[in-house]
Amino acid sequence: MLLVSLYFFARSGRRAEGGSGAMVEAKQALNALQAGLLPPELVGRIFAREDLEYVELEPAKEIRELFLEERKQVVLSWVSRVRKQVLSLRHFHLGSARFYARLSPRTELALALDFAVLLFACRVLQVSVFLGGPYATPRIVGSTAATATRVCKVSEQSLAFLTPVYATRGGSAAGPARP
Repeated sequence: MLLVSLYFFARSGRRAEGGSGAMVEAKQALNALQAGLLPPELVGRIFAREDLEYVELEPAKEIRELFLEERKQVVLSWVSRVRKQVLSLRHFHLGSARFYARLSPRTELALALDFAVLLFACRVLQVSVFLGGPYATPRIVGSTAATATRVCKVSEQSLAFLTPVYATRGGSAAGPARP
């Protein structure tokens, strides 16, 4: 009886952690992932084997080494930024999303699993790039980007109430769309 009472007491007094700040931070993380870090064109360019093949045609070994080192730094920076934004979204979902989005327990569980897989994949990708170079694990890159895209879709639904109605119909935040 005491446990049931504590459960209802705790449930009735719960508030969204972080309030509007957490929502704005999550929206910014979502935008950074969708518009800046996960577009297939960008991911394809960062991990393009054609660039490596082109540089390998150069007779100077130093150019190839320099290219690989620079590409490695770009890849590590990309993975680090993806991981940072994913952590921001996870923080939102852990603390606030259930109060606003009304996600089903099944969706929350799937999302928690996606977050765990995504953060693990980011770490594995970082280690493999650090040890084996920027082209060491192309399959992990694809699965990481796909999982991040799934997380973004659920997060987008959770944060949909932050997007003005006219912006979702083809307008912009500055005003409604003109015919």
